Amino acid sequence: MEQSESILVIYTGGTIGMKQNPATGALSPFNFDQIEKEVPELRKFGFSISTHSFDPPIDSSDITPSFWANLVKLIGENYDKYDGFVVLHGTDTMSFTASAVSFMLEGLSKPVVFTGSQLPIGMLRTDGKENLISAVEIAAAQQNGQPMVPEVTIFFENRLYRGNRTTKHNAEHFNAFRSNNYPFLAEAGINIKYNFPFIHYPSTKQELIVHTELDANIAVLKLFPGITPDVVKSVTGAQGIKAVILETYGSGNSLSQKWFIDQLAEIISNNIVVLNVSQCKAGSVNMDKYENGLILKNIGVVSGFDITYEAAVAKLMFLMGEAYYGKELALQLTKSIAGEITPF
Repeated sequence: MEQSESILVIYTGGTIGMKQNPATGALSPFNFDQIEKEVPELRKFGFSISTHSFDPPIDSSDITPSFWANLVKLIGENYDKYDGFVVLHGTDTMSFTASAVSFMLEGLSKPVVFTGSQLPIGMLRTDGKENLISAVEIAAAQQNGQPMVPEVTIFFENRLYRGNRTTKHNAEHFNAFRSNNYPFLAEAGINIKYNFPFIHYPSTKQELIVHTELDANIAVLKLFPGITPDVVKSVTGAQGIKAVILETYGSGNSLSQKWFIDQLAEIISNNIVVLNVSQCKAGSVNMDKYENGLILKNIGVVSGFDITYEAAVAKLMFLMGEAYYGKELALQLTKSIAGEITPF
């Protein structure tokens, strides 16, 4: 099989890049310039693999919007040099980063595959080698000269998902991620089988536009039985916020007490957007279904449809970074930017 593809592997940090020191037992990042020494199976592909490591590596719990900006700049600077990109990232915030990158790389027509591992790549039972090898193969896969999966994805434990549809659901098992509201894009067994109807393919050739401006002035209000006015006010009254993610029950329902509805109506009247995102991991917000949801709709709360919490955070930061606020922001939130929602 002839292969002439070139792939850039970007190590940002995380468990996958760790190796155990035989003398001390401590874990430390290995030199990714020697990745083919650590994972010799990569040589069998027969195509060019280059590496870039963030220095120092970043624990995924420390990821910030400025990191997302640096990552998309790096991809943009190397976009014409490579056929695909593999991003090695800690699992804890991988879904946030993959979501953000999917919005920030406008006109993307090449694969950007995120992966990582639950065990360090230097450990005997690691899941890192299989994840990395499959991610590289998917990033390089082409049909009729076109990439098989030209979008931002996450590959983990035999399955490829749209990145902005994922959530980390397990801290211990190898199958750490799920995409509850969107089918997987590929499955790796003896062969890699692609789920073509659900992969996004650009209808026209576009130039890549890299967006780096993000606005993190959002707040999150997660509802629970017995929530008090003071708790709600501490979130909705936070200094400088421009949007609130309201994590509701079921299909987008909340308590209907007057004090609560009045507090939401007040901030909406002050041009602060309230985005309704369900606490459920699967299903969609439908504020027309029950009276309590309809009350939210009538005061101007915006439906998040079937968006994940992670994608909601990234989408708000992206749109606000593009200078959308108030009613314009509310309108943009109802549109799918990178396949992150399925509107009614």
